[in-house]
Amino acid sequence: MSQKVITFKKVTKTYKLFKSDKKRLLHIFFKKIKYKEKKAVDNVSFSIKKGEAVAIFGRNGAGKSTILKMITGVTFPTEGEIEVNGRVSALLELTSGFDPEFTGRENIYLKGQILGIKDSEIAELEKDIVNFAELEEYIDQPIRTYSSGMKARLGFSINVNIKPEILIVDEALSVGDESFKEKCVKKINEIIKKEDVTLLFVTHTTPTAMEFCKRGMVMNKGKVVFDGEIKEAVNKYKSIIKGAKK
Repeated sequence: MSQKVITFKKVTKTYKLFKSDKKRLLHIFFKKIKYKEKKAVDNVSFSIKKGEAVAIFGRNGAGKSTILKMITGVTFPTEGEIEVNGRVSALLELTSGFDPEFTGRENIYLKGQILGIKDSEIAELEKDIVNFAELEEYIDQPIRTYSSGMKARLGFSINVNIKPEILIVDEALSVGDESFKEKCVKKINEIIKKEDVTLLFVTHTTPTAMEFCKRGMVMNKGKVVFDGEIKEAVNKYKSIIKGAKK
């Protein structure tokens, strides 16, 4: 039986919505300040096994990003339990954590430290990271001189080359030109097929999801409304989109 690497047990995430930032600040000192509550994730339970490739579909505001933030530890559940077993590499905001005054090479090590990876391990991966990002001529220039595409390519390259055990992709395949996009898709396919990596793929692009994943989860208004075979998940998602347009 495959090991469960991600488990959600009756997880709820509630946000407090204030009319202004001023009221949000005042609430710290005066608990009587009124606010509305929004359940971004509502009593969600699921588990993902080692080596699975799972797509998560849902309209904007369905709770997908909140799920990812809780898996990566950016935010925490209001209720319930979350278990994550394995090194997580998240292709979310690819350029987050970069220092603009550092060179590309220095930022590889900085990003590695943020991800909890030893410098000695990063040193072994450095050449592969630079080559994949196609930044050989620029790698020793300050990041502030990079275009947004160059920074995104470096961020993507770091995340896919650090030998993740759990890879989270959130619409990150829009990196660079068409040839580089194809290279990214090929790299992710290699990772999930050869290295037994668990993939969690959040997207609105159903053909790409079907290329990577056999299982699909559909979220709507903070709840998981379907969890099963990818084609059925796509059909469920399309029916939700169609219903919203009426």
